[in-house]
Amino acid sequence: MKSCEKGFSGFPPGKLPVVRIPELFFSELFPYIDNLPELKVTLYIFWLIEHRKNRAPYVSFEELESDPALLKALELGGASPRENLRKGLERAVARGTLLLVKASADAQEKEFYFLNSERGRQAAEKVSKGELQLEGLPAGKVTIMEARPNIFVLYEQNIGLVSPLIAQELMEAEATYPQGWIEEAFKIAVERNIRNWRYIKRILERWATEGKEDAKAKRPPEEDRYSFLRSKYSRFIKY
Repeated sequence: MKSCEKGFSGFPPGKLPVVRIPELFFSELFPYIDNLPELKVTLYIFWLIEHRKNRAPYVSFEELESDPALLKALELGGASPRENLRKGLERAVARGTLLLVKASADAQEKEFYFLNSERGRQAAEKVSKGELQLEGLPAGKVTIMEARPNIFVLYEQNIGLVSPLIAQELMEAEATYPQGWIEEAFKIAVERNIRNWRYIKRILERWATEGKEDAKAKRPPEEDRYSFLRSKYSRFIKY
């Protein structure tokens, strides 16, 4: 990757290769992405998958963390490029831009990221059915690692479609409260037939303020909200 520290000299004359990015990205996602690692990782994955035209529409974490151009772009703030890569991927998965498949075989465990597009969803579904072999894993011996439903899945199953504004609140709640609290708050709302995010949010806020009968459930420090996500995304597929 050529350095641009002295300024970009401009694109060369003639026809340039084009990377296709859906228009909805700019209208439905771009206005709400407030994290630079997430934005850089998302755009870079669009570019990578565009160059995999004859291959399955996904990239592995292993591929991403060994990409010098991406790591250079993620030299941001006090965090290491790999820490920023993790943060960007976690937020993109939480927002619904990417689908995450975590698979293991013969003591190997790898993560694969699919675009949440029709093609990406179809490919992820084929993986779950054993109809698509993931690169870098032995054929016929892949185990998909399933996980507890995250807050986006809970919302869609019990309330409805996630709007961009609600998505931001859901990510903040998932980074702030333990998964067990979130699941229990949704369960209470469903049992009381109050399928409303504000009601669920008030339950969580009350537990955080007044305490909850669960000594193990503690709110993480405010300044470390997003690192709390890192230990939570051993997900199967998030739709």
